[in-house]
Amino acid sequence: MSPKRKLTIALVIPVFNEAGVIAQMHTRIRANIDSLPYAFTFIYVDDGSSDSTADELTALAKSDHRVTVLALSRNFGHQAALTAGLDASRGDVVVSLDADGQHPPEMIGQMLDLIAQGYDIVQAQRADDAQLGSFKKWTSGLFYRLLNIISGTRVLPGAADFRALSRRAVDALKSMPEYHRFLRGMVSWIGFKTAILPYHQQARVGGASKYSLGKMFRLAMDAIFSFSLAPLYIGLSMGGVLLFLALAEMVYVLSFWVTGRTSNLAPGWSSLMFVILIVSGMLMVLLGFIGVYVGYIFQEVKRRPVYIVKQG
Repeated sequence: MSPKRKLTIALVIPVFNEAGVIAQMHTRIRANIDSLPYAFTFIYVDDGSSDSTADELTALAKSDHRVTVLALSRNFGHQAALTAGLDASRGDVVVSLDADGQHPPEMIGQMLDLIAQGYDIVQAQRADDAQLGSFKKWTSGLFYRLLNIISGTRVLPGAADFRALSRRAVDALKSMPEYHRFLRGMVSWIGFKTAILPYHQQARVGGASKYSLGKMFRLAMDAIFSFSLAPLYIGLSMGGVLLFLALAEMVYVLSFWVTGRTSNLAPGWSSLMFVILIVSGMLMVLLGFIGVYVGYIFQEVKRRPVYIVKQG
């Protein structure tokens, strides 16, 4: 009888301007996986780094034959880089984690044990927000509460892009070619059997976070407009309220005519202007929501790729 084939595990690691920490992180990952009974490969995705990250990745690939480097033509963003790694993976299981050390590779063995138990998704969830500032902690909690209220897809608060996926879960994600990607929501949306694995976020090995306030805002907008039509329904609800108020105002004015008290009617310039401003404001908000959705549709129908690989 031939020996049982080892499961192949692909580690997808997006990097952007992580010079000086890559070799250290790779050594740390190897220390935690080399003793595991699996065949590992590494896929490092260079998301258009402008420092010496590319040179360090090239040296790493020469020193470890299991390493594959995908160099994107420019900085497409973290979600696009993750997508590139998932698309390039060929393992039975894919584990994604960041290269900055905040996702502990010590948990990879636990993740693979849960996959072996029949789970298709093992999602790491940040157990505490001690590493987050008060503003980021507050806005993150507010965002997840809002998203879970307005969308039909539940996304775990504190969920990270640190997860293990079975091959069929990866194939399901690859079948979703949308341009605006929020992988945390997409992974929840596919609905496969999921295990939650809490972790304590660790300090960065080096460098600084690449998620600026603007990038976090754009990611939040991608999540909201990709997974919910609630903004449109809010605009419609506001329109219904305004129509009700207009009907009430009409009944009120007619009551003066019916009772013969038309002399008591004031010119009403202030109230008229107030109503006009409210209606105009609501129309602009609703048109803005519609414009965003039309913009998303426009970007989708162009069918541009989510990323472009320059080398790999």
